Amino acid sequence: VTSPCKILKCNSEFWAATSGSHHLGAEEAPEFCTALRAYAHCTRRTARTCRGDLAYHSAVHGIDDLMVQHNCSKDGPTSQPRLRTLPPGDSQERSDSPEICHYEKSFHKHSAAPNYTHCGLFGDPHLRTFTDTFQTCKVQGAWPLIDNNYLNVQVTNTPVLPGSSATATSKLTIIFKSFQECVDQKVYQAEMDELPAAFVDGSKNGGDKHGANSLKITEKVSGQHIEIQAKYIGTTIVVRQVGRYLTFAVRMPEEVVNAVEDRDSQGLYLCLRGCPLNQQIDFQTIRSAQATEGRARRKGPSLPAPPEAFTYETATAKCREKLPVEDLYFQSCVFDLLTTGDVNFMLAAYYAFEDVKMLHSNKDKLHLYERTRVLTPGNTAPMGTHPTLWVALLCLCWLCLL
Repeated sequence: VTSPCKILKCNSEFWAATSGSHHLGAEEAPEFCTALRAYAHCTRRTARTCRGDLAYHSAVHGIDDLMVQHNCSKDGPTSQPRLRTLPPGDSQERSDSPEICHYEKSFHKHSAAPNYTHCGLFGDPHLRTFTDTFQTCKVQGAWPLIDNNYLNVQVTNTPVLPGSSATATSKLTIIFKSFQECVDQKVYQAEMDELPAAFVDGSKNGGDKHGANSLKITEKVSGQHIEIQAKYIGTTIVVRQVGRYLTFAVRMPEEVVNAVEDRDSQGLYLCLRGCPLNQQIDFQTIRSAQATEGRARRKGPSLPAPPEAFTYETATAKCREKLPVEDLYFQSCVFDLLTTGDVNFMLAAYYAFEDVKMLHSNKDKLHLYERTRVLTPGNTAPMGTHPTLWVALLCLCWLCLL
């Protein structure tokens, strides 16, 4: 599913035309205005299909503001000349940002160090919450991952195959709210085949405020991997495109995680509360069925077969190439190969675990394992019941009968 809204293309073209030209001299203003007019023209071309798109509306308002700031006329040429790139070091970066714009530095020496937490979303989709709960969810459509006083993160999940309940993340929107003298409000948006290395307004940092460099984007691998550092809230975000779909990972202090004004709304905050019960998939039960049947199919009407047929054995062998430890990342890899037939989901699980190794503060909690239990066809043992308990109960009943 590809969005007809082409705002990301407009953003990328404007950024390419103005890269490194944030502080233009008077002699370069006409060229910047030309690029702005081209940007405005591009947004008008896609206006009809972008009517409900947050990034589109943010771009339109940003263009108007920049037009005013640079005294640009709305009439004039719209070609997009490549503007001069500033020499290294001549950028928006400021080394004298106020202390409040660096979360860790704002802690005094006698204060306890902040506790960091991690949340990640990947694959079909699998969620690791800030409390290290691991879930497999349906969550088709738009869902909030994070919603607190400092930022909002929303993902859109679409079906991997027509008619299938297997979904994956096709769009991601991150809104960094304006914060004191540190950053202006910034919006980042990515979708399938569009992983920009800039915010929707073309900038790579927090804007014109004194602590602007406490928020910035770094492109690690072009079109595949970006990292956003929000030092003013001690937060690191990693977004990847693996195959056609996106993965998300974040490292955030507990204080920021829990900074929510309306406590009643936290139930919709997936990274904190997890997926609603009616959106969760019984990962272990389906995986047991996969092992016994040799191939996974979701419950419901007859579904189309994946493009590549994996058996349980071949999926297990494939996942073991990248994930030698049989934890829940390994199990989710097997699950996704069987439900989608797309080998890129193996890479999504692999990179999700790589991000955990980089972002999780407790190295003893990198791997997550399911509780020990054995399910056979027809077994309806409750979640988490240990098989030895059932053996003991059966023996006790037999003794009672004697």
